[in-house]
Amino acid sequence: MAVGNIYKTRARRGIPRGSKRYFMLTGIERLVDLSGARQSALSGPSLEQVQDAVQHGDAGALAQSDGHFAAVARDGQTVRLARTIGIPLRYFVAKMFHGPFLVVSDRIDTLYNWCQEQKIGWQFDPMYTRMIPAHYLVEIDQIGCPDPAPRYRRFFNPPVGKGPADIEAAGAAYVGAAYEAIKAWLGTVVPSGEPIAVSFSGGVDSTSVFLLARQALAERGESPDRLRAFTLDLGGGEDAKQAEAVARELGFEGQWERVSAPCARLDLEEAIRVIEDYHPLDVECAAASLCLLQGIRERYPSLTYLLDGDGGDENMKSYPLEDSDLTLSSILRNPLLYQEGWGVDAIKHSLTYSGGLSRSYVRTYAPAKRYDFDAFSPFSVRSVIAAAVALPFEEVLSGSVERLYSLKTDVVRAGVKAVTGVTMPTHPKRRFQDGVGGGSGSGVNGSGGDTYRTWRVSKSWCRQVFLRQWEERLRVAWGPEAERISGNDITVPLPTAR
Repeated sequence: MAVGNIYKTRARRGIPRGSKRYFMLTGIERLVDLSGARQSALSGPSLEQVQDAVQHGDAGALAQSDGHFAAVARDGQTVRLARTIGIPLRYFVAKMFHGPFLVVSDRIDTLYNWCQEQKIGWQFDPMYTRMIPAHYLVEIDQIGCPDPAPRYRRFFNPPVGKGPADIEAAGAAYVGAAYEAIKAWLGTVVPSGEPIAVSFSGGVDSTSVFLLARQALAERGESPDRLRAFTLDLGGGEDAKQAEAVARELGFEGQWERVSAPCARLDLEEAIRVIEDYHPLDVECAAASLCLLQGIRERYPSLTYLLDGDGGDENMKSYPLEDSDLTLSSILRNPLLYQEGWGVDAIKHSLTYSGGLSRSYVRTYAPAKRYDFDAFSPFSVRSVIAAAVALPFEEVLSGSVERLYSLKTDVVRAGVKAVTGVTMPTHPKRRFQDGVGGGSGSGVNGSGGDTYRTWRVSKSWCRQVFLRQWEERLRVAWGPEAERISGNDITVPLPTAR
C-alpha cells in the first residue's frame, strides 16, 4: 500500500493527521529493551560508557573493559547488542505495521509474554529467538522484508599460547587473574559486611574460589567469616564427604554447611523450564543447582550474593573427550571452543543459541535468578579466560590426553599457592550432578540408584520436554480464544518500551 493510500485509509477511519497514532515508518522507537543495560564486576569503562560504545559501534572501547556486561542501543535504523558470558541477552523480531520491532530480554518467556501483551503472540516461536553470542558486537538493521542477517564484530581477541609453559608461572598468572576478578566483584557489587555464599563441592574450582575470596576479604580488611560454603547432598553424594574433608583440612568447618534434600526434589522438567534449554548436561547441572539454591534460600531468606567456579573446566579444557565427538586436535586448534562454541560462521552454530559456555552459562544464571541470588564466577571473565588461553597447551600436553585431564589440578593448585600461600587439597574430578548423589530407590522420574547416572537423560528427551512446554504456551497464543491483532492493523496504538 502506498503511503498516500495509508493516509487516506486513516482519514476514513477518523484518525487525525496530528495524532500520535498517525502512521510513521521512521521516527518510531522500534527497539523494546525489557532488561536494560546490566553489569557485574565491570571494570574499565562505566556501564554508561559501555552503552555509548554499543550505540556507536565502538568495539575497541568494549575491548578495554573487563568483568561482565550486556547492553543494547539503537543508532538510526541500526540496533547494536553486545554481551559477555555472564549475562545472557536474547532478541526477537516482531512484525508490526510500523516496521520490525526488535524486542530484547535475557529470557525467551519474557519475549513471549511481551508479544502476548501486544496481542501478537501468534507470531512467536521460541526457535525464532536469537541469543547474542558472547564477545561480539552484533548489528541488526531494522529495514524489514526480508530482515537482513546480523553482522558480527569481535571485541575479545586474546593472544593464544603466548604465556609461560612452566606450571607454577602459568598458575600464578591464571589464578592471579581470578583473584583480581573476585576483588573487582567485591569492590563494585557486594556491599561491605554482606554475607556471601559459595557453591562448594570441594573440587578444584570451588575450593580455589573459596580460598581466593577469603584472601580478598582479608586484604580489604574485612572478615573472611562473611563467606559460607554450601554443599548439596541428595543422599550418599561424594561431594558432601569431599567438601567436609576439605573444610576440615583447611580449617573452615564452621563456615561450611551441608544442604540435604530428598532426591525427589530434583526436577529435570522444571530445570528445562528455568534455563530454557535442552542440553542434557546443562539440564542436569541446573536441576542440582536449583535444589542447592532452594535449600540455601530456605535457610537464609535475605542472602543475596553467590560465588561459584563455573567456567573453570572450560578454561582448562577439562572435559572427558570420550563423552563427545571432540578430539584433542579439535580443542587445541579452536582455543575458545569451550567458551564460545564453533563460532558464528560455523555450520554447527545454532541460530537460536550461541555456543560453549556462552550458551550454557544459563545453568548458573537462571537458577540463581530464580531464587534471587546475584551470582558470579571469576573464571568466566575475559581477563581470566585470556590467562587460560595464553597457556601453550600443545607444548605442555605433547599430545597426551592423560596430561590434559591432570593439567587443571596442577595449574590451579600452583596458582592458589602463589596467591594465597595455601596448599590446596585436591580430589578426583567429577561433575556437579555426579557428586550430589541420589539415594537408592528415590531417583528422578521413577528411577533409583546411587549416582546421577541412573537418572541421566538424553538430549532427545530434554528437547521433547522443551518443545512440549512451549507447545502448551503457544496453544494459548494460537487458540480460538486468543486475542490477536494483525501486523497490518494501523489503528493499534504503538507498543512502548519498558
